[in-house]
Amino acid sequence: MEFRPCIDIHNGQVKQIVGSSLVDKNDKAVENFVASADAAYYAKLYREKGLKGGHVILLNPESSPYYEQTKAQAVSALGAYRGGLQVGGGIHAENAALFLEAGASHVIVTSYVFYDGHIHMERLDRLCQTVGREHLVLDLSCRRRGDDYYIVTDRWQNFTEEKVDSQTLDMLAGYCDEFLIHAVDVEGKSQGIEEALVRQLGAWSKSAGNKIPVTYAGGVHSYEEIRRLGTLGGGSIHVTIGSALEIFGGRLLLDEVIRTCNEKH
Repeated sequence: MEFRPCIDIHNGQVKQIVGSSLVDKNDKAVENFVASADAAYYAKLYREKGLKGGHVILLNPESSPYYEQTKAQAVSALGAYRGGLQVGGGIHAENAALFLEAGASHVIVTSYVFYDGHIHMERLDRLCQTVGREHLVLDLSCRRRGDDYYIVTDRWQNFTEEKVDSQTLDMLAGYCDEFLIHAVDVEGKSQGIEEALVRQLGAWSKSAGNKIPVTYAGGVHSYEEIRRLGTLGGGSIHVTIGSALEIFGGRLLLDEVIRTCNEKH
């Protein structure tokens, strides 16, 4: 299990927010932490620690008056750690190349592909042709409805009709280099992971022979829970942690998190 760092940018600032609170109207969100440092600072820290596969997320839509500030912060982070970070948030076939040229190793995409509630394969094909499968991460961030987890889009505000299940994962694995999956209902709350989702992802990864990496985010708030995630995921699910980290106002030390993730699970 690897630790994947994050840099979330909202209204031009590095923040940690409660994921389910994010709304586009007036660019509002419940904030856990607002950094005094810029995005490039965190990118350089991750570079110094040798951490790869972290994600930079733009939390404002292109229509937002804050978008250009948020984008500038993201581009500065990508330039500070070229090839070490992925970028997501409003990525589509027309702007994906710009972020790769800015230094991203991968672009992370949800809403462009899961448009109007369903998977649009022609858009996925276009993305693959534009950036290459090896540079594409599909974000299958989800919320629970009944007994199932459904992919959510538009900065986690809208449900699709697409479930996160083995059939969906099998179908999409051939189009991307990695899956990133936020458990949105617990994102930013530091109150525990979505155990059923982690167990499901671990079972798929094992059955698929670790076909592509899967990174989970949401609710991790202790070293013991990192170990729990490793056990439930069979050691094959990577993890990202935001609000619980000391660098974002939490209690977990970055070096200790890295060490715990590197333990054998």
